[in-house]
Amino acid sequence: MKKLTPSRKRLINNSITYGMVIAAFVIIQIMKAGGMLSSSLQGLLVPICAYVTMAIALNLVVGISGELSLGHAGFMSVGAFSGMVFNIAMQSTIPSAPLRLLCAMLVGAVFAGIAGVIVGVPVLRLRGDYLAIVTLAFGEIIKNIINILYIGVDENGLHFSTQNEAALGLAEGGKAILKGPLGVTTNVKLSTFTAGFILVLVAITVVLNLVNSRTGRAVMALRDNRIAAESVGIGATKYKLIAFVTSAVLAGAAGALYAMNYSSVAAKQFDFNASILILVFVVLGGLGNIRGSIIAAALLYVLPELLRDFYDFRMLIYAIVLILVMLATNNPTFKQFFGGLFARLGRGSRKGGAQE
Repeated sequence: MKKLTPSRKRLINNSITYGMVIAAFVIIQIMKAGGMLSSSLQGLLVPICAYVTMAIALNLVVGISGELSLGHAGFMSVGAFSGMVFNIAMQSTIPSAPLRLLCAMLVGAVFAGIAGVIVGVPVLRLRGDYLAIVTLAFGEIIKNIINILYIGVDENGLHFSTQNEAALGLAEGGKAILKGPLGVTTNVKLSTFTAGFILVLVAITVVLNLVNSRTGRAVMALRDNRIAAESVGIGATKYKLIAFVTSAVLAGAAGALYAMNYSSVAAKQFDFNASILILVFVVLGGLGNIRGSIIAAALLYVLPELLRDFYDFRMLIYAIVLILVMLATNNPTFKQFFGGLFARLGRGSRKGGAQE
């Protein structure tokens, strides 16, 4: 049997990843049309897409780049609130809901990318625990800034204040959009499952093309041996910053999609626990394994809802499932037993090799 070339194998793996996402979308649409999905599960479809995108984005930093970031919920919140402010401010100017959603996601992605550059330039010179601590601090700083920020809109444009809503000085007919610790309470819901599906496909395309490009190979070379990579002229800060900002942009778009699914959103929803949840998706799905991140994020996010009938034991069952997944992905005996299954699902190595 002829052995597959690396490029051919990569093409097959990428096709499986795309096929898996498209098949899931088609199946869910059929189930929705047939009334086989409960209203609670239907309400989780957009958040699942947002968190799948977040897992893909964070895997680019943690798995592909090899840097531990604990502040990605901060980029998500930047995208969420900038997207919501744009949505409400431009409601009369852009009456088309799909177009306004697209513009809001682009605005969220741009602002998150700017935040990624501001944070990444000084922070990516650090390594290991120091980088994790600084990114954690960034996430908390963003949350605290949003908690004291008031934004309103009237015929004269946007107004900003860090004092209170009255200090905005809005003209008659103006309205406050962001109300400090209350967040946004008058958001117009625009997100759809189709938009989330498209965002997931975009995230997969961006990350896989980046990983398989010259830049991606440079990033992985720095991850595997920084000294050797720098000795042949690969700039560590430059290439790691590209991966970090790309991840932040995807996180911002995911945050805007997530926020557009609710009428009210507060900064406390994007705290340290949200960053850890996304990191759990990445680790359990496999470092450097894009397909595994997608599966882990989708299954683990919806699992508590599926266990709602077992309310008293829900978190116990959830913890047991997490332990079993960790055993299955790290224990040699479990690897051998589940080898065929995990080969199909695209199990990633702990070393973080980008297989898809």
